[in-house]
Amino acid sequence: MTNAYDDGSETAAPLAPDTVAAPGGAILGVAGTAPTPSQHAQHAPPRPRPLPDTSRRVLVMGIVNRTTDSFFDEGRTFALEKAVEAGRAAAAAGADLVDVGGVKFAPGEALPVAEEIERVVPVVAALRAELPADVLLSVDTFHAEVAREAIAVGADLINDTTGLSDPRMCEVVARTGASLVITHSLAAPRQPYPHPQYDDVVEEVRDFLAARLERALEAGVPRDRIVLDPGPDLNKNTLQTLEILREWREYTGMGLPVLAALSRKDVIGETLGLPKEERLEGSLAAAAWVIARGARILRVHDVAESVRLVRMLEVLAGWREPAGPLVHNV
Repeated sequence: MTNAYDDGSETAAPLAPDTVAAPGGAILGVAGTAPTPSQHAQHAPPRPRPLPDTSRRVLVMGIVNRTTDSFFDEGRTFALEKAVEAGRAAAAAGADLVDVGGVKFAPGEALPVAEEIERVVPVVAALRAELPADVLLSVDTFHAEVAREAIAVGADLINDTTGLSDPRMCEVVARTGASLVITHSLAAPRQPYPHPQYDDVVEEVRDFLAARLERALEAGVPRDRIVLDPGPDLNKNTLQTLEILREWREYTGMGLPVLAALSRKDVIGETLGLPKEERLEGSLAAAAWVIARGARILRVHDVAESVRLVRMLEVLAGWREPAGPLVHNV
């Protein structure tokens, strides 16, 4: 048995197109018009691209929500072309990954899988056709069927925020060669989890991630295709999330890239007493804190500001040369 606690890699150092693909590979115009004959041409499905080496680099993942009820953008990118534009803008602002989601994490009515596919797959297909090859695509989903359809049109990474709630997820990721984010959360998908209680939240989150990592490895997902996410705020209150942030090295010490999803979350708002519109500075401060403790992927709403933060920290760490020009006192 592969040991989920084995450190298989060095622990991180502190510190719109005219057409889009529909589910199943069919081609539709952006407005849902009938395809032209040229659009029926068959192409080999794109293969998932591996994550870049993060031993001396921090990746920025830009969020694109194709939902009507996301807590921050509140449906502003629900329309297909708006979602594709948001992905383009994230890449232009320096995002290394674009994370496309069709269902928010918070409790609510279930969305039919077919409808989630219809929301997500056309955006992924359009962005894979247009964005530079070094901008990877992630899909925020907990359904294996959605993951499979998204990978078929170009997704590289599946960002499962429900701790592998779908038992088929690992099999799909392993078979297709995609990468996988394993996140700590305890509730069933989209179900409330009031008054979360932990005896030792830091240790319990680590043990949960280790167990799910073991599951993924046993299913055949390569270790170098796995990312961990302690799940700040997910089924945790603010005080519990702050404990996790203070002990972030417990997760980076597991020898895998760790994703930090902190952007404008309630832990920022309740810590500073601010509404979501005023949480940028707090989000950047929290990002800098976890990067110094080994976080290597930031999932963010504010891509340009986050990229500048990351670039400055990379230069300070000696991982990157200054952009210049270097004219001061020369």
